[in-house]
Amino acid sequence: MPELPEVELVRLELQPVMETARFESVILNRPNLRTAFPPDFADRLVGHAVRSLQRRGKYLLAALSSGEILVMHLGMSGSFRVNSDADLADPHDHVVFRMSSGATIVFNDPRRFGFMDVVADHASTTRAGVGALGPEPLSDAFDAAALARACRGKKTSLKAALSDQRVVAGLGNIYVVEALHRAHLSPRRRASTIATPNGAPRESAIRLVQAIKKVLREAVGRGERNRFRVYDREGQRCRTGGCRGVIKRITQANRSTFYCPVCQR
Repeated sequence: MPELPEVELVRLELQPVMETARFESVILNRPNLRTAFPPDFADRLVGHAVRSLQRRGKYLLAALSSGEILVMHLGMSGSFRVNSDADLADPHDHVVFRMSSGATIVFNDPRRFGFMDVVADHASTTRAGVGALGPEPLSDAFDAAALARACRGKKTSLKAALSDQRVVAGLGNIYVVEALHRAHLSPRRRASTIATPNGAPRESAIRLVQAIKKVLREAVGRGERNRFRVYDREGQRCRTGGCRGVIKRITQANRSTFYCPVCQR
């Protein structure tokens, strides 16, 4: 499933051809993705311009000149492509936006776990699942104090806490394990251990927030998934300087977790 860096890269690709442009036509090649499109989905878009295209967690939010918001989620296999002439030969091309910028934007989703809806305003994004999200990890609002407050008293693992979109928005399996490795914290560690009993951040919370921000910024800057230090490296030497550990894989909540049992405590 695309995680925050991948969704941010999609936003950066779509922004030049969507912002300030109007929807000239909207073609739906099926009645639903993960859920059914609203019956007036196309009519609520056509003729209206995109005032801004923002990302919230793993969601894309297009603020429209009508005052409404187009909410989009890639799901597990969704992707956008931008071209001048849509090729509808692919049976998984489910949505086509023709913009006044001259661009044709095609949403392709083989597994159909993606999501699109039009909501009345930002307050209504709660219905689409956006309102329950925690702070953006690259924002000033996400700091060690905020993370410690969210983890105070939690008996779940640190891996599970960071994967909870209510704790921090947009993190997924890959970047959680990468951040934990950089912060030298075990994914099995109880989440509450990074906070004092009254919810103040311990030094481990500071390290972890710094690692999360660094991992995400590097991923967005590279523009691709590569150079992982721990993810999918089972049986290989740990890349932490001076560490002689070997990367292990365990399963947590039905997802693979990769970590170094020597330097992650």
